[in-house]
Amino acid sequence: MILQAEGVTKRFSPRLSIGDRIAGALGAKVDRRAVHAVTDVSIGVTAGETLGLVGESGCGKSTLGRMLAGIMPPTEGRVLVSGVAPMRGRHKSTTRIQTVFQDPFASLNPRMRIGDTIAEGPVNHGLTTRADAPRMVADWLARVGLDPAFAARFPHQFSGGQRQRVAIARALAMQPEVLVCDEPVASLDVSIQAQILNLFLDLRRDLGLTCLFISHDLSVVRHVSDRVAIMYLGRIVEAGSAATVYASPRHPYTQGLLDSVPKLRLSVEDVASFKPIAGELPSPLSPPSGCAFHPRCPKATALCRAERPALTPREDGTVVACHHA
Repeated sequence: MILQAEGVTKRFSPRLSIGDRIAGALGAKVDRRAVHAVTDVSIGVTAGETLGLVGESGCGKSTLGRMLAGIMPPTEGRVLVSGVAPMRGRHKSTTRIQTVFQDPFASLNPRMRIGDTIAEGPVNHGLTTRADAPRMVADWLARVGLDPAFAARFPHQFSGGQRQRVAIARALAMQPEVLVCDEPVASLDVSIQAQILNLFLDLRRDLGLTCLFISHDLSVVRHVSDRVAIMYLGRIVEAGSAATVYASPRHPYTQGLLDSVPKLRLSVEDVASFKPIAGELPSPLSPPSGCAFHPRCPKATALCRAERPALTPREDGTVVACHHA
C-alpha cells in the first residue's frame, strides 16, 4: 500500500466559552459532546490505482481525505505513506501527497498569477529552479489543456473548469506519489465535469497516477475508479472492486445509493418500485447504537440495533459491515 490508514478516528470537540468554563467550575452541567466525524477506519490505496470514496454529504469522507493528505492529524490511529508515518512540522514529508479541492476559486490565491501559483511549491521544495520555473509552468498548463500564455492571468479571469485545471496542474507540479481529489467536479457544469474526468483519465494513463477520488456521485466514481469504498456516518460499510460493488451491492445503504442514481430509461415497474433511502443522516454528535444505518434500513432487526457489525470479507473479494448482507 502506498497510502494507508490504520484505525483512523477523528473527533471534533467544541471549544468551551469562558462562560461554559466558569459554569463547569461551579458544578453546572456543560455539554461536552464531540462530533464523531470518522471512526476506526482502515483503508489503503495501492500504487497506480484509483480508489473511489463515496457517501452522503456529512458522512466524513472529506475529513478522511484530509487526514490521508496530512492536512489534519487523526485523533486516534495513524496514516502511513509507503509504510512510514509522514513527519510533521519543519521537516514534514506530506508533500508526497497533494490535494485537488472541490472549489478551485477558494483554493487559489486571488492575488497571485497562476504561473506563480503553480511554481511556488516546486521552487520552494527544490523540485525546480526559479530560472526553469516558467518552462515547467508552461509544460503543466499544456498538459492540463490550457494555453501556456495564461500563466500571467489571475484566477478571476478563468471559468470554473479552467480554474480546476489550474488546481490540477498545481498539484501535479509537486510530483506527488498520491493525488487526493475531494469532490473535484461537484461544483462544475455537467459538460465541464466530463472534460475534467477525461483529463483525469488521460493524466492517470500518462503519469501512472495513484488517486483517492472522493465524491457523492456514484456515476462519476464508477467512471474513474478501480476500487470503491462506501462510507456512512464516519465508517466504511462496504468496499471492493468497482465492477463487483456496482454489479452486486451487498449493503442496504449501497443498494439504496445505486437505486437513487438517475437513469436515462425507466420502465413503469422501475418507477413503481423505486423507494429512496428513508430518513436523514443521524447526528454525528450522538451516533445510533449498533449499526449506524439501522434507523433507515428496511432490513433492520433487533440484532442491528444492539450490535455493530464488523467489516467481514466475502467470497467475491468485497468486505461488508452488515448482519444481513
